[in-house]
Amino acid sequence: MGLALDGRLLARALADPASVATLDSAGWQALLTMARAELLSATLAHRLDGIAKPAAAQRFLDDAKASCAQGRLVALWEVEMARRALGDLGVPVVLLKGSAFIAAGLAAGQGRFVGDLDILVPRAELDRVEAALLGAGWEWVKPDPYDDAYYRRWMHELPPLIHRVRDRMIDVHHTILPPTARPTPDADALIADSIALPNGLHMLNSDDMICHAAAHLFADGDLSGGMRNLWDIHRLVDDFGIAGLAERARRHGLAPAVRRALRLSHALYDTQLRDGWARSGSDDDLYLRRLTARDGWGRQTRPVTRLGFYVRSHWLRMPPLMLARHLWTKWRKQAG
Repeated sequence: MGLALDGRLLARALADPASVATLDSAGWQALLTMARAELLSATLAHRLDGIAKPAAAQRFLDDAKASCAQGRLVALWEVEMARRALGDLGVPVVLLKGSAFIAAGLAAGQGRFVGDLDILVPRAELDRVEAALLGAGWEWVKPDPYDDAYYRRWMHELPPLIHRVRDRMIDVHHTILPPTARPTPDADALIADSIALPNGLHMLNSDDMICHAAAHLFADGDLSGGMRNLWDIHRLVDDFGIAGLAERARRHGLAPAVRRALRLSHALYDTQLRDGWARSGSDDDLYLRRLTARDGWGRQTRPVTRLGFYVRSHWLRMPPLMLARHLWTKWRKQAG
């Protein structure tokens, strides 16, 4: 195959679809299982349109595109249901992540897997938004009093809600990082500078979408789903460029995360950047090692590296004493 058998195989196929011409049967198996594990199967299917491929691979990719098309309809319907539930409140409702991409018809939405519906609303309006959603059929996923109190006091979102009939979740954010995290994004600016969509909802502007993706990946997570997250960034940069990104990232306190995201997107997908943006950081190789931790069967590898990033994600999310209390409380509840 001519390439190390890890997630870089998938990254190369996405960045340079013609590269799959060198794959043997084992290479195709590895590529497709990695794509499925990273929730990038339909994205890969679109990228490989018109490229010669084995019949079995073609069937797999056709199925992925069909499943994604169905998921897209479901996601758009959830967007519409949220609009109906919240539209009379006079509250700005900002779509986040994949739902925003597909609702706006962005290239980043092509083949994009969409799970929960994520929205951003002003913190001062959370009570009204919560009441409207509960009245429209959503209910709590986490009825436990400790979990409920933890979300309301320490998290950047309400406890997750699920619709009792459609069985679809919605996450209601009032900012994009927990208040306990080191960076403190300007939530008011995210909403004030968002872009109106034809249906009356909003999406973040392109610079803020990149900032959000970088924040989610590096300041609030263990890099799970990182290849998909960086692909989002790659497509957003392709569509919109980064002319105002540095200033916006500084405003949100996310300059280091955004710079790292762009460097890693360049390393994996050859994202085109201005001079200086693509210069490697001191520990970028470690991040790439975590991002590409897949074997030829799509299974996660490098457990020590993954554990390190998991611990790091909690460390970033809250101060040490608070983290210790939280983990101790969760352990006691599970043990009991």
